[in-house]
Amino acid sequence: METVAEVLNDTNTKIGKSFDTLKQQFAGLRTGKASPAMVDQIKVDYYGAPTPIKNLGTISTPEPRQIKITPFDPTVLDAMNKAILAANIGVTPQTDGKVLRITVPELNEERRREIVKLAKTQAEAQKVAMRNVRRDANDAVKKLEKDKKISEDDMKVGLDKIQKATDDGIAKIDAELKSKEAEVMAV
Repeated sequence: METVAEVLNDTNTKIGKSFDTLKQQFAGLRTGKASPAMVDQIKVDYYGAPTPIKNLGTISTPEPRQIKITPFDPTVLDAMNKAILAANIGVTPQTDGKVLRITVPELNEERRREIVKLAKTQAEAQKVAMRNVRRDANDAVKKLEKDKKISEDDMKVGLDKIQKATDDGIAKIDAELKSKEAEVMAV
């Protein structure tokens, strides 16, 4: 990279990806109501290839506490059932030969706390990822200054902008975590 603007643009892109990853992880956390995101990322062994369950059938929520999965190929129903059980998401699927139904039970206080703890762990992992992006961007800007491609003042301004972008990303993560925590703990 030749300029501070390019480094900053790259940094903002990577910070945005970290935040998007966290939102995807949070979507898969159970909140006591059914959501297709709970099973979206579960991989099913489909003819020897691990395939996301969302690619093998239609996932819907006909009732607030139920997920219905209708496979495109009915022969994969047993494999889906096994994959959901193996994913250990705290639900047991039921099948009638054509569709898979998952009833999401009420969360007890202990399970809610476990989910919040998991959410905090996921949020912290993304904060660390953002800090690593900041470190790499700072190194790139310092290298530009060392190679005499930018002035020392430009370097300081660039480092400040990188720090602000990182702080903004971490603030977004904290807000998302607080929101998810409130959602999970709501009875």
